[in-house]
Amino acid sequence: MLDDPAGRHARDAARFTALVESASARDWSRPSPVPAWTALDVVKHLIEWPRDFLKGAGVELDPLDIDTDPAAAWKRHVADVQAIVDDPAGRVLSNPNTGDKPVDEAIDQFYTVDIWAHSWDLAKALGRVPDLGEERCRAAVEAMAPIERILRDSGQFGPAVPVAADASAQDRFAAFIGRDPAWRPEG
Repeated sequence: MLDDPAGRHARDAARFTALVESASARDWSRPSPVPAWTALDVVKHLIEWPRDFLKGAGVELDPLDIDTDPAAAWKRHVADVQAIVDDPAGRVLSNPNTGDKPVDEAIDQFYTVDIWAHSWDLAKALGRVPDLGEERCRAAVEAMAPIERILRDSGQFGPAVPVAADASAQDRFAAFIGRDPAWRPEG
């Protein structure tokens, strides 16, 4: 089911996996819309922080060699996380910043949404046209707008980028999180 943590993770990870699989060996060094990050850095981010985060639920996952084969590392990582959301086994993730949450809910709230958002970055880095879904982008901006100062102060997002009043919901989302919707890779 797509309306539960396991289904949402499977859906968003599959979309990101398609992008990862479309990358050539040369693509990994391409710049991304995240300042100072390459396409490879986007993938590293989505593998490294959640593996550390999951230690708060007593989950110890093997380290992965992302540099040697980013696609293989990503696929292994996705399988590892999917196994956890498919069978959370009553585990609770404890984190000083997020409190205690069932592990599948924590993954859903903090990680799956990160895959979704960073798929925009990877698509742009690879020269693809991102499609985050207009309704989902609209809902995300509406949910984040009331806590914008908290989000900006966290350092997670850069300053908002101005966009036209008639910008698409996806462009408004990208701009809200500090990305320039018109960003293109050089070359």
